[in-house]
Amino acid sequence: MPPKSNPLRLNPLQLKTLVLLQEIARHPGFASPAAEGGDIVIRSLPHAHGDHFHIGDAVVSGKDATGLHNRAVWLALARKGLVREGQEGGLGLTAEGQGYDTGIADQVLHRADH
Repeated sequence: MPPKSNPLRLNPLQLKTLVLLQEIARHPGFASPAAEGGDIVIRSLPHAHGDHFHIGDAVVSGKDATGLHNRAVWLALARKGLVREGQEGGLGLTAEGQGYDTGIADQVLHRADH
């Protein structure tokens, strides 16, 4: 039987935010591995210019990123074990958060040539 899609029942805003955190965690300019436990510490977020921002070669629309600055979204992701607050001066994306298949990455992360 295939794994259940969205087993933690994240809402659309939580899913979009998790996709962005997963992508941010892959870039050393924004994140680094935690000293222990397998978390990735996100130390900073990308800066928007106009109605979008860049994470590596991906372009993200500002409308897909509203959860990055929404405390309720952060708390929900923490309750579900996907992030931890206060990790080494930043937010910790847990191993569960890193591996969670949102199924929407291609809808949120638009790859660009510039």
